[in-house]
Amino acid sequence: MRLLHTSDWHLGRQFHGASLLEEQAAAMDRIVELAAAAEVDAVLIAGDLYDRAIPPAEAVQLFNDTLARLRQSGAAVVAIAGNHDSHVRVSIYDPLLANFGVTIRGDVGRAHEPVLVQPRHGGEAVAISPLPYLEPSVDGPALAQGAEAGDAAAPPRLRHEEVTRLALARIHGHRQQHAGQRAVLVAHTFAAGGEGCESERELTVGNVDRVSVETFAGFDYVALGHLHGSQELAGPRLAYSGTPLAYSFSEQHQRKSLRLVELAADGAVSVELLPLEVGRPLRTLDGELEELLRNPGHRQAEAARLRVILRDEALPLQAMARLRQRFPHVAELRHQPPALEHSSTGDRSNRVRQARSALELTAAFFSDQQGRAASEAEAALLREALMAAAGGGER
Repeated sequence: MRLLHTSDWHLGRQFHGASLLEEQAAAMDRIVELAAAAEVDAVLIAGDLYDRAIPPAEAVQLFNDTLARLRQSGAAVVAIAGNHDSHVRVSIYDPLLANFGVTIRGDVGRAHEPVLVQPRHGGEAVAISPLPYLEPSVDGPALAQGAEAGDAAAPPRLRHEEVTRLALARIHGHRQQHAGQRAVLVAHTFAAGGEGCESERELTVGNVDRVSVETFAGFDYVALGHLHGSQELAGPRLAYSGTPLAYSFSEQHQRKSLRLVELAADGAVSVELLPLEVGRPLRTLDGELEELLRNPGHRQAEAARLRVILRDEALPLQAMARLRQRFPHVAELRHQPPALEHSSTGDRSNRVRQARSALELTAAFFSDQQGRAASEAEAALLREALMAAAGGGER
């Protein structure tokens, strides 16, 4: 059995206000191309199909076209809803599409119903269990209520691990009827030990969203979604494929790829990473404005999406406009003068709290932003501005 593992397409997403639809379309073309070339038996899409619950029409059209082309390549498609998706919307036609080899599972109540995929070159069918993202407060009570008598009683407030164990208990219970059959799980969650990125939406406050790796025991392969970087957590058997494109500057050094999974007759797993290499690259430039504008060594950055960290003592006038004359795709600008790095956040906060007048508060704010105290000329300007705002006298 040959599987192609992908996830977190986030179709319809923007990057600092810029549409990514054209780059996402290129990524979809590449996924279809690789699926056809590898003659995979099934494509697994582990959640976050769209970037929001009500995606733009263009994103829906791109998703539909991609599924149609994947199916035309001869591969079955098994997709699940992620935490960004509307479970109802993405799976509304699941019962109908399943008859044509496409499963889009959003109904947690059907998670125990596997998709049986027959290898195109012969061999025993593989049971693929699509487990959509679980919201403990919503799905937990229903899963706990349906647990068989004798199961450990569910606590009143379920965590992600507990609700995941309840769902997997149903899946394993169904599997007992088909002993010896190879089994694959597709899930969207935060497995303990995984490394996150800035572009992921937090599932909870703190670490109570983590699900232990041991929870996923009993499957030959576990295709995970949610974390945006490609990574393995239990060797090749349990892994994240990551996103097809970089969605934050924290991902600028990641090499986006798909996982081509070979599942042997005895359940042994081997994996090949297939690079996608699509989309505009991301880079970070750090330095003073004039140096960044003149340095010929930054020529490759002219076509990239940029995060720029300016080290000028004072923020230059029209800094963003000037940067975009050379680097048209600047997405983020930060001003971090050198002096600011030597001042801790606690020190700056204390100065603001200890201010006893409007002038002291304004001076503390100036120091916080610039990383240094105001000069005599700057302090005079601040004093004049406060007096004008107070109608002639400081309050």
